[in-house]
Amino acid sequence: MTTLAPPPTTGRDGGPRHRAEAPPAGAAGAGGGLAARARRMFTGAPEDPRWARPALWAVLVLTTALYAWNLSSLTGNTFYNAAVYSGTQSWKAFFFGALDAGSFITVDKPPFALWVMGLSARVFGYGTWQIMLPMVAVGVGSVALLYRMVKRDFGAVAGTIAALALTLTPITVAITRDTNPDPVLVFLMLLGAATLMKAVRTGRLMPLVWSGVAIGFAFNTKMMQAYVVLPVFLLVYLWAANASLGRRIRNLAVGTVALIVSSAWWMVVVDLIPASSRPYIGGSTDNTVWDLVIGYNGFGRIFGAGSSVGSQGNGASFGGDASVYRMFNEIMGGQISWLIPFALITLVGGLVLRGRAPRTDAKRAALLLWGGWFVLHYLTFALAEGTFHPYYVTAMAPGIAALAGAGGVMLYGAFKERSVAQWGWVLPLAVAVSAVWAVVLLQRVSGSGTVYTVAQVVAGVAGAVAVIGLLVGRFTRRRKLVGLASLAAVVALLAGPAAYSVSAATTASSSGTNPTAGPNTGGGMGGGGGMGGGQRPSGDAPTGNAPSGSAPSGTGNSGSSNSGSTSSSTGNSSGSSGSSGSSGSSGSSGSSSSQAGGDGGGTGGGGMGGGSQVSSEMITYLKKNQDGATWLVAVATDQTASSIILESGQPVISMGGWSGSDEAMTLAKLKALVKAGKLHYIVVSDSGQGGGQGGSSSAASEIATWVKENGSAVSDYSGLYRLDASDAG
Repeated sequence: MTTLAPPPTTGRDGGPRHRAEAPPAGAAGAGGGLAARARRMFTGAPEDPRWARPALWAVLVLTTALYAWNLSSLTGNTFYNAAVYSGTQSWKAFFFGALDAGSFITVDKPPFALWVMGLSARVFGYGTWQIMLPMVAVGVGSVALLYRMVKRDFGAVAGTIAALALTLTPITVAITRDTNPDPVLVFLMLLGAATLMKAVRTGRLMPLVWSGVAIGFAFNTKMMQAYVVLPVFLLVYLWAANASLGRRIRNLAVGTVALIVSSAWWMVVVDLIPASSRPYIGGSTDNTVWDLVIGYNGFGRIFGAGSSVGSQGNGASFGGDASVYRMFNEIMGGQISWLIPFALITLVGGLVLRGRAPRTDAKRAALLLWGGWFVLHYLTFALAEGTFHPYYVTAMAPGIAALAGAGGVMLYGAFKERSVAQWGWVLPLAVAVSAVWAVVLLQRVSGSGTVYTVAQVVAGVAGAVAVIGLLVGRFTRRRKLVGLASLAAVVALLAGPAAYSVSAATTASSSGTNPTAGPNTGGGMGGGGGMGGGQRPSGDAPTGNAPSGSAPSGTGNSGSSNSGSTSSSTGNSSGSSGSSGSSGSSGSSGSSSSQAGGDGGGTGGGGMGGGSQVSSEMITYLKKNQDGATWLVAVATDQTASSIILESGQPVISMGGWSGSDEAMTLAKLKALVKAGKLHYIVVSDSGQGGGQGGSSSAASEIATWVKENGSAVSDYSGLYRLDASDAG
């Protein structure tokens, strides 16, 4: 196949000249520099098309509208909401990422995203919009950053298409309207990519160092997931950087040091602090961050419960069975797969087109970066056998969007070059395949709403118009027709994602743990349960009450409309979580357990409070009789504890982590807390059996037995016991 030679170099990286390289304008001299910069924010660089900057602002306005629509009505993830609230009450809890202000146990992720939300809550006060504001900001920032990166190498058209594609990625809209850490992760990874490409173009060391620092902070947001892009970062720099081989190797060594330091500093500090002086590390098996890194948030995600390393990954999948086709199944297809066929074709086509370019060619380096970003994420998520939520794939979206913009523009350029005849069919083929796939995806949800029916018609008609128009326009040499057909292609490929994204922005989700976009397609979810909806899969964290506009006061102002039972929110779908640890799939009747109250089902069921209901009336009683204790009550799991924290505004001990399987509480530790007057109340199950997900816990059984033998049962509330210093001996 014939390849196209690179265009003449007009800028320092082989692409169009940029403002930094443009001759200084006489009008923007010493006195007008600041004013000129301010104008350029809205009008763009002089060499840009006049429509480019207004188009960018239009995309960013659309992005903000989708992410921030009706912001105060969002619930978010109660697990992280409670940790953010606790961080506003205690700097110690803030630093460690503790679930409770008393710092008994941490959440199962590093705390950087909590710090971002927590600082906003400390400045503006704790509430829904206050903790959601940073998520909207980083989401919009990611779109702007992707635009800048793609535009630099491929032009304003490519940058605009990429930004619009990322904006309209359905799962990205859904997760940005949530308090899970993924939007922060994506933004930091894009920062790392931007500085990496600067290092590639210039050959300088410091941009590479800053790239390592950005990925290090991403690691402190979601641990090993941040490292998925590292292999392609390494290869792109080693191959394409504008420096000698020796200098490239030296710079990579220094950048690796920066990566290690910025990744490991928090982990090292925490693990060096004596266990008695810090919270238990939630999700770990030995109370260390290192175990959390390689286990629950590392190999456990890839290999699941059956692996020798990271068995706490649980093997629970909420995006369907692990396979190379996972991204196209009924659960995941509508979330992320719309542009995957187009991205794959444009990636291959773009690389072929740059086949004769020099080693340092910026366009090819960018294609390798975005192609590697997409492929590595695809394989990781598609084949992961551990805990997997649909929203994880938002990290794949920038790669797909960049390829759609950059590769699409490259194929368009080759399509118009009549001297390269064999390229006349590639762009129409890419559009046709992607439009057909969009129609298939929309057909799956036919009958779910008018918006999806309209999107299906638009995708089909616009796709047909685009393919026919491209072919006719090329062979009749009608450039206007080719241009109009290209616009029709953009409409065809984005109609479906737009419908899903609007749904995600305008329809309230009851699942802060597993937010998804679009209608419920049913099936999947690891063997049971639907998509979106109200199910609470048992993955990273539980769902429950929304944060209120002000700090919790104990009157239920945390956003819950239920006055009966706090745990009826947090126990939602706990039947599914109980089975996930042992069978690798969620139970199909998971959502029904919400009516039982408490932790319900298998989630933490057993000795440490499993199956016991914690009502608002009980919370009122506990606050009235707290008697100066640090913690209001001790319960089995994070999902119960987080809702009580948000409703009461008081620290609550989660003895077993999110699933009840963490060995955070021991009998000796419980006795010490009771004896010191730091804890008076504990909830245990009526059965007194061992707690923990997927089996019996001797520690839980021992605690339950001791509490029942030495505590005083509170007759009005089943499972609640009072313990005083004299009871601890």
